[in-house]
Amino acid sequence: MPLENPPGSAFLLAAVGAHAAARFAERVAALHLTPPQVGLLGLIAAEPGQSQQAVARILGMPPSRLVGLVDSLADRGLVERRRNRADRRLHALHITDEGRAMLARIGKVAHEHDDDLCRSLDEGERETLRALLARIAADQGLRPGVHPGYRHL
Repeated sequence: MPLENPPGSAFLLAAVGAHAAARFAERVAALHLTPPQVGLLGLIAAEPGQSQQAVARILGMPPSRLVGLVDSLADRGLVERRRNRADRRLHALHITDEGRAMLARIGKVAHEHDDDLCRSLDEGERETLRALLARIAADQGLRPGVHPGYRHL
């Protein structure tokens, strides 16, 4: 039975987003990671050598909160801190070989997640959806590839 007042686009985006986030968290939990750790690992790989302060700014989170996330990845040997050559007071963040191997595993999980979530769409529809969502994200001032949830950690 159709709804008298079907939900709006924002409601549907929020509902699908919450569902997708929960399912992704379940999938990466099998790798003993959380979604924030996954995002941080990807950012460090994409922009190696950044200081913790710079990474915190990119993510929009307090540097003090970032320390625990970095520690959790460093303790597993996925990232390492190195003295910044330009300013020895700072530590530059780098991904390790183990971190790169984990990113490959994460990539496989993410691809499976995307396929599962979008299984009712053909490839053309998926591309259209990605383009529309990217346009909405840009209009809302969201940084590509950085989840706004970091601001609330």
